[in-house]
Amino acid sequence: MASNYAYNQTYNHSNASNIHQPSPYGSGDPYYNESTGFIAPQAGTKKGTSKWVKIGIPLAVVVIAAVAVGVVFGVRSHKDSSSTSSSSSSKGNQASNGGVQNDIGLFPTATNSLYLLPLYPSATDTALYHSPTFSASSDTSGWPADPFAPTSTSPTNVRTDRPRLIAPPYKWDALTQLIQSDNYLKAWNDTIFANATAYYDLPVVKYFMDGDSGILDNAREIKMRIKAFGYVYRMTKDTKWADRAYKELQNAVSSSFGPDTTDKWNPTHFLDTAEFSAAFGIAYDWFYDILTDDQKATIRSNMIMYGLELGLVAFNNSDQRYTGWWADNIKGNWNCVCNGGLTLGALAILGDDTTGTAESILAQTVPNVKSNCVFAVSDDGSWSETAHYWYFGTSGFAEMAAALQSATGSDQGLLDANPNFAKTGLFHMTITGPGSLFAWGDHGPNKFSTTANGMFLFGDHYDHPEYQLFQRDAFDAPEPWSMFWYNPLVSGAWWDGLAIDQFFTTDDDQWAAFRGSWTDQTTLYVAMKGGSNQRHQTHNDLDAGDFVLDALGTRWAGELGSGNYRSAGYFSNDNQDSQRWLYYRKRTEGQNTILVNQKNQLVTAAPKILQSASTGTKQGSSTVLDIQSSDTALFTVDLTSAYEDVTSFKRGVRTLNGRKQVLLQDDITATGSIMWRMHTNATVTPSGTGATLKIDDKTLEMTVLNAPDGATITTGPATRFSDDPALPEGETDQENKGVTVVMINLPAGTYNLQVLFNPQWDGMSSSDFKTPGLVAIDQWSLTSHD
Repeated sequence: MASNYAYNQTYNHSNASNIHQPSPYGSGDPYYNESTGFIAPQAGTKKGTSKWVKIGIPLAVVVIAAVAVGVVFGVRSHKDSSSTSSSSSSKGNQASNGGVQNDIGLFPTATNSLYLLPLYPSATDTALYHSPTFSASSDTSGWPADPFAPTSTSPTNVRTDRPRLIAPPYKWDALTQLIQSDNYLKAWNDTIFANATAYYDLPVVKYFMDGDSGILDNAREIKMRIKAFGYVYRMTKDTKWADRAYKELQNAVSSSFGPDTTDKWNPTHFLDTAEFSAAFGIAYDWFYDILTDDQKATIRSNMIMYGLELGLVAFNNSDQRYTGWWADNIKGNWNCVCNGGLTLGALAILGDDTTGTAESILAQTVPNVKSNCVFAVSDDGSWSETAHYWYFGTSGFAEMAAALQSATGSDQGLLDANPNFAKTGLFHMTITGPGSLFAWGDHGPNKFSTTANGMFLFGDHYDHPEYQLFQRDAFDAPEPWSMFWYNPLVSGAWWDGLAIDQFFTTDDDQWAAFRGSWTDQTTLYVAMKGGSNQRHQTHNDLDAGDFVLDALGTRWAGELGSGNYRSAGYFSNDNQDSQRWLYYRKRTEGQNTILVNQKNQLVTAAPKILQSASTGTKQGSSTVLDIQSSDTALFTVDLTSAYEDVTSFKRGVRTLNGRKQVLLQDDITATGSIMWRMHTNATVTPSGTGATLKIDDKTLEMTVLNAPDGATITTGPATRFSDDPALPEGETDQENKGVTVVMINLPAGTYNLQVLFNPQWDGMSSSDFKTPGLVAIDQWSLTSHD
């Protein structure tokens, strides 16, 4: 896999303004706002993979910048792409000391889908694939103990040796040997070096104020570069990397980089300020031994002036601009990232800062995170915002906890402040399907330095080796934090013993996901949500009942993702009359659910889970899972409260026929017109109560069973209705190019609307598919459709 992680300097924020006018990135960039999140296949890939033009963040961008942005549609069938990685289990990639773990090399044989998901070989060798564990073997060694072990700790009592952030000297001393004996560490190390080399020759990051989205992309790209430069410097001691990093820092405080005021790092969008503070803190600490006293003073004074002092202003609201709103009962990514960035900056300069600013910051950030950020994870492990915002929040939190641990000898209680945080790794694993994430709501800005690598830290702390094993195969694993959070003693198959059906039942979330395998990219995956339409930090859609569907290596029903963050009123509030709900991608009509009277769902919706049931299948150590014909799962939700003109509405989803088919059923009584809607990348050919969907050479048949009188399947564009409420003056919806909406229209009345999805699996004939009878959702059971 690692050889796929290469930086493409065609796409970077140093020359971005030469590529996209007038807005080089962020919410003004067409590569940011379009529906699919992916560009057309790169040169060298086979033609005919999809009729869609995949528009979004280019996959060739550095791995940590290439996390999916936008709708998760249309993965090409993995036989249609042959980008096999040199980091497979070939002998040439093995460490010299042998042993079972190294004999297998890297578990995935390739990463060749448009979503950069790992592809696993079909294997049943339990000597290679065994239960996840942290345990030493004769040919593996782990990290030595940290010699800094104070008997009592505080946020301001820091180690005396450097670096103190994330990676203390004892870890650097051990790393070279660990790289030689661990295939993953070796692959990541090679990738970090390659990326740093690519960044080195680029111009410094060019200032760009992206409206209300600020200069966050600037901050995160600079942070990404600083991490890579710092890592390679410490591994080589080549001073050119320190010189290049300092050049980036000088630029970020120069007269050409924003206003020559204390607002240079844009504290009114405090994420920007926090990420710059983190970048400067990392640079100060990781280059500490090579920086001159004058350089240290320059970095320190600028970080205090543009970052930390503004942090104190934000906490105290001393300028009456409320730039610290995120510190007041905000349980989401803003609290995690803002506190985390300030903490890294403050820890870096403790002992050198004579102003007392660093100590004052830590007195605020540590307790604030323990009261807010940690509770962005709900009782079932779900993140309070969206699947993509999980990345931002957990990255900020993990960096803060790890920096406190390394600098002070303790995470200061952050990781255990919410016992449910230990569950959030499973949330991330489950919400990742073969067709990428079940990405309801906003997908957020470009990720750059943001990754899922907090999974390494969480796996180690909470004793969940499966988190580490899952993430080490992910495309965003190769970056500096992974090198120090990964536990080389981990081994096994992350999927061994993991239930293939998962349910998340906290009231604000309410979702479930079923699959046929954790390791087969072509397997069936269906996920559906209930959940509230408020309390998601204004990042959600009006989407109770929404679902996604993957099969045959592609996504058949998908999400549209973010609207334009710069649109008027987009983040105004989540009240019923919010301007946010005027935009197609946020409206109920832009979701895969039922629309009644062409009206939005109610923000006061309080869906109730009726039933969550599964036959309980768990995958074994093999990558091959044999599904029995009786194996099934179901999830039913009462959605009545989400609608104004509905007397009763229950939606249920279940697998059938050994997880080869999916039944989606709506038992509804409405006093207004009913429209069933699904967004797809497929070419759709309706035929009465059925339709044929095609993506590349793959086919899915969908049928309305026991169709009500007059019910037919029709199609239309993913655009607003002509009589929808007007958008704010001057605003438009983004185009959803290539997206087709599949619809079933019914007049007011009472219906049991059954839609059966039959992916056309290789080796299955029409007689192999089952046609279930009509069973009211209230009567569903695991055997009700046998």
